[in-house]
Amino acid sequence: MADEFKRHVAYKLKIGDILGGSQITDGERLKFIEVNGVNIARTNIIANVIDKYIQEDEKKFASITLDDSSGQIKLKAFGEDIEKLKKFEQGDTILTIGLIREWNKEVYILPEILKKKEPEYLLLRKLEIDKNKPAQIDKKEIVELKDKLLTAIKREDANGGADIKILMAELGAKQEIMNQEIRKLLEEGTIYEPRPGKVRYLG
Repeated sequence: MADEFKRHVAYKLKIGDILGGSQITDGERLKFIEVNGVNIARTNIIANVIDKYIQEDEKKFASITLDDSSGQIKLKAFGEDIEKLKKFEQGDTILTIGLIREWNKEVYILPEILKKKEPEYLLLRKLEIDKNKPAQIDKKEIVELKDKLLTAIKREDANGGADIKILMAELGAKQEIMNQEIRKLLEEGTIYEPRPGKVRYLG
């Protein structure tokens, strides 16, 4: 488990971003949440405790419901790990670093690090995330970018395919937007990737 934590960055997100993200699964298991073109397995959130449940029989289980005004999500702990949640009470503001999980269609967080914070930290985190949020692109611009992308990919077909890095430089679009549109075309079956970094038109 420790190795898994090391492999993934803990992205600062709002709860609403986690709940609104696209779920990418590996079989039945949730692998990532895709938010703004980024695959996220681990998160760093600040939110208020609005509910708490502790079960201390032989099946030890605890959950805390968090709310940051963009949405609500549960922290869940099992076995001896329930001790992590016991010290927090309704009304506390806490910073949580943990893995994003899903069970029975409910997305939740398996906490790794929990720290109590002053309530002001919630507003500061909101301002920080809003400041760093990528600018929204108009739908018309997305359609135009997709058309330009397809034209460029078709043009390079005779050369064995289009290099994604060269396409990005040529079209001048942001990397996350380009990656998002290329991924959509791959999923639609309009293009395919004969080798990493190269794409070809399939039609």
